[in-house]
Amino acid sequence: RMFQTGLSGLVGSLGSVSKVVLLLLLVFSIISWAVIFSKWRAFRVADREDRRFLTLLSKTKDLDELYRQVRRIEGSPSAIVFEGVMERVGSGRVEGRNGAGPLDQHVIERTASHLGQSQLSRLETYLPFLATTGNIAPFVGLLGTVMGIIDAFREIGTQGTASISAVAPGVAEALVATAAGLFTAIPAVIAYNYFLIRIRNTAFRLDSVTIEILSS
Repeated sequence: RMFQTGLSGLVGSLGSVSKVVLLLLLVFSIISWAVIFSKWRAFRVADREDRRFLTLLSKTKDLDELYRQVRRIEGSPSAIVFEGVMERVGSGRVEGRNGAGPLDQHVIERTASHLGQSQLSRLETYLPFLATTGNIAPFVGLLGTVMGIIDAFREIGTQGTASISAVAPGVAEALVATAAGLFTAIPAVIAYNYFLIRIRNTAFRLDSVTIEILSS
């Protein structure tokens, strides 16, 4: 089998199993990048609106006034938690830390925790796909490489020679699958870890909102 140069020639000379592996990795890569761009936009909006809400929270001491203003803020997890707490317990029950009874504080904390987990779950949507891609893509690529090397050795047996010129083309073609697996996995892993940091920052802001409500 002749060794073809260039990406198209190299892919065209691969075996059927290697081509299926590359196609599978391509699908995983496309979906991963779609998730990455989608979540990046979602986190950008959430962070921007959270900063806007927290600015209002720090300046406004009247929770009733803040409750009226917060309805104009869309896409802020912190604002959604605040609004949900106010609707659940009622602005009249949100008293100062020294005056709030145990039941009031307990209800506020439970409500804020439930709403916060709901917002974090929304932000975590599709992130497991990135983790799965980062974990399995290298192994899928390795499978393609193994199958390619098996095919290369079969070709060596057919030609009856084990010279470098006979072995190198098959091995080079087989390693394409490993490279494709790594190119698919590395961005997914980096993005997944990056988004986890963003989620932790969001969780910290949600806890800050709960503390502000209890201390107001």
